[in-house]
Amino acid sequence: MSATAYRRVDGRRARGDRRRAEIIEATLRVVERDGVAGVTHRTVAAEAGVPPASLTYHFAALDDLIVTALTWSAEDMAVRIRDRIESSRIKGRSQAGAVAEMLAEALGPRRGRTMAEYELYLLAARRPTLRRAARQWLDVLTSLGRQPDETGFRAFLAGIDGILLQGLIDDDPPTEEELLPVVEHLLAPLR
Repeated sequence: MSATAYRRVDGRRARGDRRRAEIIEATLRVVERDGVAGVTHRTVAAEAGVPPASLTYHFAALDDLIVTALTWSAEDMAVRIRDRIESSRIKGRSQAGAVAEMLAEALGPRRGRTMAEYELYLLAARRPTLRRAARQWLDVLTSLGRQPDETGFRAFLAGIDGILLQGLIDDDPPTEEELLPVVEHLLAPLR
């Protein structure tokens, strides 16, 4: 294959990857706005600004799209958490402060996205095909760093899940200052 032909193929692949990412992002926006029940080929295609055939080209079925959106969310969250913790170390900020800040953001400006991610996550209870992707959510979080106390770390993660779920049903999202002592308490056994 010539270099020109290779670049052309590579360019098509890059466009395809971009289109796929746009569809995944559009899916998350639809879930954020309408819930999982609102995810159809038409609604996602309209949200992404692509023809409905693009969805079936990139994803064989809606469940494939939902699994991919759930997996992508878990990976994106891991990157955000890792980056936030790394930057807090550079800034000399406590780990508890970084977690409290992320939780306040997840329940404030990112509330809709957090709700969409949890709705996808909980859907796995009804759809066995999603369970592997949902379990990846926990795997991604535990991969952030091996803990000497795995049980304590799982308890910490369960506490974080509880904070997020409770925060999503609160009328007013908790602030970083309100969350900090709770996060410090959850982290205390891990120190």
